[in-house]
Amino acid sequence: MAEINNFIKTKMQEDLESGAVKEIITRFPPEPNAYLHIGHARAIVTNFELAKSFGGYTNLRFDDTNPAKEDKEFVSGIIEDLAWLGYKPKNVFYGSDYFEKTYEKAVLLIKKGLAYVDDLSQEEISKYRGTLSEPGKNSPYRDRTIEENLRLFEEMKEGKYKDGEKTLRAKIDMSSPNINMRDPVMYRILHINHHRQGTKWCIFPMYDFAHPLQDSFEGITHSLCSLEYDNHRVLYDWVVENCEIEKEFNSRPHQIEFGRLNITNTIMSKRYLRALVDSKKVSGYDDPRMPTLCGLRRRGYTPDSIKNFILSTGLSRINSTVPEETLEEALRDDLKLKANRPNAVINPVEVVIDNYPEGQIEWLDAPNNQENEEAGSRKIAFSRHVYIEREDFIEEKPNKKWKRLALGVEVRLMRAYFITATSVEKDNEGNITLIHATYDPATRSDSGFNERKPNGNIHFVEKSTAIKAEFRQYEPLLIETEENKDLDFMEKLNPNSIHISNGFVESSLKDTKPLDHFQFIRNGYYVTDIDSNDERLVFNETCGLKSGFKL
Repeated sequence: MAEINNFIKTKMQEDLESGAVKEIITRFPPEPNAYLHIGHARAIVTNFELAKSFGGYTNLRFDDTNPAKEDKEFVSGIIEDLAWLGYKPKNVFYGSDYFEKTYEKAVLLIKKGLAYVDDLSQEEISKYRGTLSEPGKNSPYRDRTIEENLRLFEEMKEGKYKDGEKTLRAKIDMSSPNINMRDPVMYRILHINHHRQGTKWCIFPMYDFAHPLQDSFEGITHSLCSLEYDNHRVLYDWVVENCEIEKEFNSRPHQIEFGRLNITNTIMSKRYLRALVDSKKVSGYDDPRMPTLCGLRRRGYTPDSIKNFILSTGLSRINSTVPEETLEEALRDDLKLKANRPNAVINPVEVVIDNYPEGQIEWLDAPNNQENEEAGSRKIAFSRHVYIEREDFIEEKPNKKWKRLALGVEVRLMRAYFITATSVEKDNEGNITLIHATYDPATRSDSGFNERKPNGNIHFVEKSTAIKAEFRQYEPLLIETEENKDLDFMEKLNPNSIHISNGFVESSLKDTKPLDHFQFIRNGYYVTDIDSNDERLVFNETCGLKSGFKL
């Protein structure tokens, strides 16, 4: 895996050398309201790899302070995704574990005259906040006494008020040029069941208040987040300072922002991904067309390919977009020496070799991976009846560039013999149903025969030992162009994002299990799908041997 080097690593090194920190402690803090997607992989890889490079560690902390959207299903999915990527957090925490300590810090701010209970509605708060060019104005409830604020906040906690009836706000500066500092809301009322706390709490801290406190409670040294929180850093520092974190813990966390990673023709919005699932445009969050980590896993992407992809894109303080082909190339690089390369015929047509003995089967030696001797070898069957790809045959050879089978043209069946097509049979609609051919018994691959050069080398699957298989091939789920940029998200979906074919694989795949990876000879990289069973194997196309998608 590539070494990680970026501006954050430089900052960490400086902090260690100066004595500002004794060790590097980071955290990955997902909200359990959705499945992780490829965009989250940048934060995961960055946090874990940076901490590891300095001998430090990373915590997993579920930011579960918004119970309206959170679910245990997503908690389990996130834990599974991290384990699949190969990362084991030192600790697993929940933001809700800190509700009591967070409440105490809010009380501290009230006692210091830095927080107040407000009766304005959400709409009124927004109106009072002002704009980027105009200052806000103070709430009429801003000057309540400390004693009254303490009483009201306690009553909020006790459940005496309805949802949205009151909030707790920081008392900072309604004329601040940074709109995030204009008395931000720190607590809101929600009478709702929490997935861990049940109904114990009906007031919940806002992210901008809870997050710096949670980092502090855990001793996080470097709080890494995406660039949209750049303007929130001053509030992060305000909370840490005024909640007397450094005084209590003898250290303080520092927020550092990095740019988001976008991928062309890839949906990177949790809201849109949820919409796809809810509208049944996809089969679920693990649909192989989805950019969720569980979808990519089912599609056949490997942990190393994703980690190497993330590291290859670098890290900076600007948002970036990379072509989708970059991720595919990372997968090819990872699997080219690891994946076995069996034969699969996706769009089959039968060839009968008329001069080969009926009922005879030969077992031929074939390497599992031509580029990796350590992968070993296997036996493949050959007989009078074989399947080849329909696209590997035309009746008449069109020109010298055609390097496959045609009537009167001789090709080698890979690892087997030279054959020559002699005639075809067709159905009533003119479709070829059978190709007749002859073979030269002197041309077996291991015979050393080199008297003439065939017109090509094509793969095959022997008919009697062939295993039926379904092949699912994919195009991008989303297509974004200059012409459709103003269209609704759903109107940008590719109607041809999945193609299903029925064909055959060689017998060596009879015991394949879900998530087994293969490079099907001349067809691309595939993975065994979870829908496979004893009656039918199912394979998902991960990517082609090279990028071939065209708009």
